[in-house]
Amino acid sequence: MKNPDTTSEQALREKLKKIESLFDGAATAGERSAAAAAAERIRAQLQQATRTDTPEEIRCSIPNIFSRKLFIALCRRYGLRPYRYPRMHSQTIVIRAPRRFFDNTLWPEFQTMNDALYGYLGEWTDRLIREEIHAETQDAEIVAEPRRIT
Repeated sequence: MKNPDTTSEQALREKLKKIESLFDGAATAGERSAAAAAAERIRAQLQQATRTDTPEEIRCSIPNIFSRKLFIALCRRYGLRPYRYPRMHSQTIVIRAPRRFFDNTLWPEFQTMNDALYGYLGEWTDRLIREEIHAETQDAEIVAEPRRIT
């Protein structure tokens, strides 16, 4: 019997590869399964954008550590160097990239992958709480405020 965590993680990995392929514009099933080739094509888009658009410093504030790790990994995958200046908050990530590449490729891909990551983490957290702590995982109920004495 397969471990549910392994199955969910494998599904997330496959979903991330499909998302990357969608953003890359892959046309065939063979291209969709070639994540390394997709990353290389996106790097080529970045190089083309760098030739036509001047790279600029772009600052992103990403408070969630998991999202921040994902964003940094995507930047590095495409040859961008994420950094921050001294005294900047750890949630601030700075990159130098053409604005068009950031707006049309990197940021939309990050958002889509981040949504998939949040979905996976949410399912995993709910299952862990349900199995190990308490069966109910819904948010706290909303109740009417007590009447004030005037």
